[in-house]
Amino acid sequence: MPFNPRVFFRKAHRWGAIVVAVPLFLVLTTGVLLQLRKEISWVQPPTNKGKGKQPTVSMDAILAAAKSVPEAGVSSWADIDRVDVRPKDGIVKVQCKSRWEVQVDFQTGEVLQSAYRRQELLVDLHEGSWFAESVRLYVFLPAAVIVIGLWATGMYLFVLPLAVRWRKKSPPPPTSPA
Repeated sequence: MPFNPRVFFRKAHRWGAIVVAVPLFLVLTTGVLLQLRKEISWVQPPTNKGKGKQPTVSMDAILAAAKSVPEAGVSSWADIDRVDVRPKDGIVKVQCKSRWEVQVDFQTGEVLQSAYRRQELLVDLHEGSWFAESVRLYVFLPAAVIVIGLWATGMYLFVLPLAVRWRKKSPPPPTSPA
């Protein structure tokens, strides 16, 4: 039986789609949520505005403000993942290792808002590292390569009928009289 590229690409496309169905669904779903993170407060808490533009509180006062939010679970700097200073908003965002975010006015030191932040969780799910590093490398990476193959086979299967139609419409080459 001769090799038929159309049949081969159709089967490769079908089986590739089955193999990547679950990881691709997770990547697409989390990707949509990450794209809308600033519009959906469930993903990322909205940024509040502080009273001024010049920081006047000390780092100790920022730590004390973060400690005052029991849900954040902060007892020392070791419980804090990062501190994001936003001068134009007049706040400091304290992102805790517990995934809580505490927004502190950097002029008064008062807590403006505290909320659970799901953005990092969604990023970990999006890239597969939430499960394990090996899942990211041996499931999500191959799935991404297969998706590239799906794109290529899909383009081939899309263009093939157009090329056949175009060839049929082309006039035959002129024949020379003998």
